[in-house]
This record gives sequence, C-alpha cells and structure tokens, in this order.
Amino acid sequence: MIVGYARVSTTDQDLTIQMDALAAAGCERVFEEKRSGTTTAGREKLADCLDFVREGDILLVTRLDRIARSQHDLHAIVRKLSDKGVGFRCTEQGGVDTTTSTGKLLLGILATVAEFETDLRRERQMEGIAKAKTAGIYKGRKKTIDDTEVRRLSLEGNGPAAIAKELGINRASVYRALSHDT
Repeated sequence: MIVGYARVSTTDQDLTIQMDALAAAGCERVFEEKRSGTTTAGREKLADCLDFVREGDILLVTRLDRIARSQHDLHAIVRKLSDKGVGFRCTEQGGVDTTTSTGKLLLGILATVAEFETDLRRERQMEGIAKAKTAGIYKGRKKTIDDTEVRRLSLEGNGPAAIAKELGINRASVYRALSHDT
C-alpha cells in the first residue's frame, strides 16, 4: 500500500497541492497535518502514520522537508520505517527511495542540505532581529494582556483564577501583570 503524509507549518497554509500530488502518485491513504516540521514532538498525524504503515508499504511525501527539517528526525523516521519493512519515497525528489542503495545515499545528502537551509534561515532571522533591535525598531511581541484590566479586576477583589477566566488568559499571566505593580 502507498501511504502519504502531507504537512504545512501553519493553519492558514493550504495542503491542496501536496494532497493532489500524493493522490496522483497512487496513495490509498493520506495523513495530513498543520504543524511545524522543526520537531516531531506534537505531530500526532505523523505518529499515526508511522503506526499505520505495515511491512511492504511505501510512505510517500512530496518533499523531504514535509516530514522532517533535521537530519536527526529524518533519519530516526526512516530508521523506524526500515525496521518495520516500510520504504520511503518523495514525489518531487524522485531519487529519494530507501528501497535502493542510491536512494539511501541521496536521502542522506538531501537531509544534510535541508538542515543547512534551516540553520541559514534561523541565522538570517536572528541577524534581522538584532539589527532591528539596534535600530530601535524591534520591540518584541506585542502585548496581548491589558495589565490595567488585570489590576482593576484584582482591586475589585477577584482572585487570579477568576481574573484569568474572565479575560481568557493563563493564571501565570495574571501574576506577571500584577507583579508589575511592585
């Protein structure tokens, strides 16, 4: 059986292109997920997919970065698949096919390149943030909690749990807002 896995990083991104490509490649079942690929932690559909595949199956993705962004995660996934007797292939990187020696070699090379690209992107982002901070442009994430409203509710005699419930925030955020008074 050919089993597909499709992933995008954010909920506002669309899986349609990947789903169409996987269907065209003959996938009988596709697991889809909208989660970051920087780690395998919390990716429930990936875990479900890896549990679902059986000996003789092929797991198919459109590109390597859809299943993992680090060499470590990619190799761990491929090792798990291999231990189960499951092959791994990419539609857009046709040479990646763990059922062949050349495909395994290409997988290793492309995994290294993918991790390198992720590291470069992270470095550029950090450089941009540092430059923006120096220029006084970057102020960090915008405040989402109204400290004045937290204090007002506290002065009315509401406890941290009640304030958190009222404002739809975490109790820790209430304590943090109240600590600004001291």
